Amino acid sequence: MVTDHNPEQPVVKALHVSKQLDGPGGTLTILRDISLHLAFGEVTAILGASGSGKSTLLGLLAGLDEASSGDIELFGQSLVGLDEDKRAALRAGKVGFVFQSFQLLPGMTALENVMLPLELAGVKKPAIEATKALQKVELADRLHHYPGQLSGGEQQRVAIARAFASQPKLLFADEPTGSLDQATGSRVIDLLFQMREQTGAALLLVTHDERLAARCDHRLLIKNGQLEPSA
Repeated sequence: MVTDHNPEQPVVKALHVSKQLDGPGGTLTILRDISLHLAFGEVTAILGASGSGKSTLLGLLAGLDEASSGDIELFGQSLVGLDEDKRAALRAGKVGFVFQSFQLLPGMTALENVMLPLELAGVKKPAIEATKALQKVELADRLHHYPGQLSGGEQQRVAIARAFASQPKLLFADEPTGSLDQATGSRVIDLLFQMREQTGAALLLVTHDERLAARCDHRLLIKNGQLEPSA
């Protein structure tokens, strides 16, 4: 049973999780024996060198990919044995995403991009809620602009509005400032944490940005496919 407001229950939990891929040279181990948990309202940064498996771990924890072994629980429910549709249903309305590449649909306006997950979650009056979310990230004058008509920083702000529009319990962010210059990245960081504080969502982010990691409650480091506390 999913319990949304139990402070004793981690919002996401991994137990001895590993990920292997079969290739021409044999089996490649990307992650090995990773255990962690994130409590409601907690903010954790995962750091590591390029190719260390940070994004792979994020995808596993979010149920976007399946682990080779171990167990992952999202809102108290194991993801093991759940097909893609059931994992998506578990995330619906409870989980938001912010990606380095924004992941906006180019044929939809900013408003329509934010409305889409609300419509899929069955939210009443999605246009009103999407408009409110875009106003919070200071894009009230960009509602009907397409992604190609927006700067990188504006596109990421649309992505943040989309992630928080449904008032999620958990947000996954994968290098949210990776495609932005320093000044724009700083503004996006401020908005990300401002929105998180307003909703009380837990936040798990992958980053190489020390400014961003410094604002988190906890820092974890991936080395050689294993997770260890960062110094």
